[in-house]
Amino acid sequence: MTVDPRTPVIVGVGQVLRRDLAGGESCEPAALIVEALRRAGEDSATAERLLRRADSVRCVPVIAWPYADVAALVAEDLGARPRETVQSSAIGGDGPQRLLNDTCAAIAAGQLDVALLGGGEAVAGLRAAQLAGGAVQWRRQDASVRPTRVLSEDRDPLNAVEEAAALHPPVFMYALLESAVRATTGADPRTHLGRIAGLWSRFSQVAAQNPDAWIQRAYTPAQIATPTPENRLVSAPYTKLLTANMQVNMASGLIVCSARAAEQASVPKDRWVFVHAGAQAQDEWHVSERSKLAASPAIRAVCAAALRHADVVVGDVAHIDLYSCFPSAVQIAACELGLAIDDPARPLTVTGGLTFAGGPGNNYTSHAIATLVHRLRDDPDAYGLATALGWYVTKHAAGVYSGRPPRRPFASLDGRPQQPPARRARTDYHGSATIEAYTVTYQRDGSPDAAIISALTPAGERALVRIPDHDVAEAVLGADPIGWRVNLMGAAGFDRSAASR
Repeated sequence: MTVDPRTPVIVGVGQVLRRDLAGGESCEPAALIVEALRRAGEDSATAERLLRRADSVRCVPVIAWPYADVAALVAEDLGARPRETVQSSAIGGDGPQRLLNDTCAAIAAGQLDVALLGGGEAVAGLRAAQLAGGAVQWRRQDASVRPTRVLSEDRDPLNAVEEAAALHPPVFMYALLESAVRATTGADPRTHLGRIAGLWSRFSQVAAQNPDAWIQRAYTPAQIATPTPENRLVSAPYTKLLTANMQVNMASGLIVCSARAAEQASVPKDRWVFVHAGAQAQDEWHVSERSKLAASPAIRAVCAAALRHADVVVGDVAHIDLYSCFPSAVQIAACELGLAIDDPARPLTVTGGLTFAGGPGNNYTSHAIATLVHRLRDDPDAYGLATALGWYVTKHAAGVYSGRPPRRPFASLDGRPQQPPARRARTDYHGSATIEAYTVTYQRDGSPDAAIISALTPAGERALVRIPDHDVAEAVLGADPIGWRVNLMGAAGFDRSAASR
């Protein structure tokens, strides 16, 4: 195998699960990342040689604990003296892929030779300690500590209209999007619930065979769709088993280096997996201002750009992992890429997804990439594709991988999506409108709490209203309101007596 010495290659991967829920030192996120990177060193057959040689240590920010620069702690624990530490934006599941894209671009440009990428969370351990009335003794850093560089900048995730509709919890927003996805298929609520429960059941079957999954159990569609005390309704149509699972203690580590550095370190060639291309882009930032709720021009654009640079089409890709916080995210991505969600020969996850494999804060996609590396070592002529997502189908990144060398030098690409004109979002609209999407949120005891309605006005504006009325919520659940023409009354909701199709 002869490749350009500046070609970026993943040579070691490690994943860690810590089922100890006491929140002790072994559960500290920084310690989990260090352990994952040490496993990556063993996986590369170089032990700690490449770890200590790292030019750059790069971490996804930890949500469970307020580290000022977790990469600096990781480097110190590993005995590395990098010239920089880098992190992705504070919130966003797109962070791991963006970090990797940036890393590979720096390697291809001759700016780096060896980089360590890591991420970890211990929400389960932290919560267990809090419930027991204790406090975790995890390390803190001085507030003056800062990473050398932070990739991308975040904006407020919600506009004032979405805030007024209480859409901050991702499960509420994605449930709203789910009804918009259903509207594009023409399915009734029961049929659509069976469809997404079937999709998640297939994801659970993948997780059951994944030794690095948090929940290694296969569920039937009925078990996923049926509300129980352990699988309560959260936001229609989502039960708990249809939502991302952040109650985990998990970490991952990747060793990425130039082909020259890999050869100098005597990494066996059967350990090498090449990153052929990466891309990133954003959709219209605020959901309520998007032209269509069940679409993502940015997902289409980033995958098209990365695949085009790698000189492959999606039909050539054998191993796929679509970011899977909620079923609506998977369906939107699959639709944009022209992928079937029920192809038994090509599941849309390699891990089992964020419900079953685990949703460790910002860091899920690092686990997907690590799992893809193992798949591609076993199937070196095949291609893999991973997508990553932040906020509410807002920020996107993708990468194309293979055990075969790339045809072109690596590139990190701007997806440049063609965005339709934005809509005006309103909470104060009075008058006729057509309901395009909805969800009903639930209290912990399983009783409906409020209905959230998205409707389009004759002028093409989008009106969002939250109606904290049990009777309205029950009425919405009892009759599919998508397509209803209603008389909106601002924050007071809508006149049900005037509803018609």
